[in-house]
Amino acid sequence: MDRNILGIDVGKSTIHVCLLFANGKSKPKALENSPQGYQDLLQWLSHNGVSAVHACLEATGSYGNGIARFLYEQGQIVSMVNPSRIKGFAISEMTRTKTDSVDARVIARFCQALKPAPWHPPAPEIEQLQALMRRLEALNQMLQQENNRQEVAPTQAVQSSIEEHIQFLETAITKTKELIQEHMNQHPGLKSQRDLLTSIPGIGEQTAASILAEIGSIAGFESARQLAAYSGLTPKERISGTSVRGKTRLSRVGNSRLRKALFMPALTATRCNPFVRDLWERLISRGKAKMVVVGAAMRKLLHLVFGVLKSGKPFDPHYGAQHLVEG
Repeated sequence: MDRNILGIDVGKSTIHVCLLFANGKSKPKALENSPQGYQDLLQWLSHNGVSAVHACLEATGSYGNGIARFLYEQGQIVSMVNPSRIKGFAISEMTRTKTDSVDARVIARFCQALKPAPWHPPAPEIEQLQALMRRLEALNQMLQQENNRQEVAPTQAVQSSIEEHIQFLETAITKTKELIQEHMNQHPGLKSQRDLLTSIPGIGEQTAASILAEIGSIAGFESARQLAAYSGLTPKERISGTSVRGKTRLSRVGNSRLRKALFMPALTATRCNPFVRDLWERLISRGKAKMVVVGAAMRKLLHLVFGVLKSGKPFDPHYGAQHLVEG
């Protein structure tokens, strides 16, 4: 089936689309980012004689989830793309204007030229877990902000107000953690995966929940290296000719929440996880910078995550070590 290309630029209340035809012509449209807007999109496509599309949008948060799932359920091909790829493509085309309609056309041309992989929505239990983890993240950020404000509160009245809000947030955080635990216990698949992850020294229940919320199913990754690339934990070199010898750093092109979830556990693992500890000591003895070693420890921990989830066996420091980290 021949499919036209549909570029989608998503906003909070509006989506701008660009329908790209095989002859190179395009047609823009602005619609509400709502269920009614999605139905209007189908009618508009039908009015233009289009029944099958390859839709493409940036993976930039929750605003695009509704239209992506709607089109997927209509049998359309949908791609969710890292915004850095779209930005790089726009620069390569020397696009100078940035508006919502122009962005939709750039996304459509990107989709036509590079044919990004199809997106599949996560299972409902993963979506619910992700929503709970996002809520916990937001509450923790608010608590940190209030703690910072408490240190410089100008009056006693303001101080009392902040303290009340801190107590409220702490209660909400405790409740949300309980909801996360209950949710995972109610789904045998999630519970089993959580138990596998917490068998790895350095990974606790909250870190396990964060990892599962971000990666969904390990079946989407062919190797531990691919999972590391998805999280932005692969090395990025800067070498050109004979004069440029930049320091190797983490690429950071990937899931920032996954990297954040692994940072403190990796530091803990340098003390209690034999694989991570040995790597840490070896790199430190070579004079590697501390942050470089931390990045390597995070990557090693992620390889172990891939290993236990792929094999379905808990972490064992004495057996099958090579099998756990291969890939």
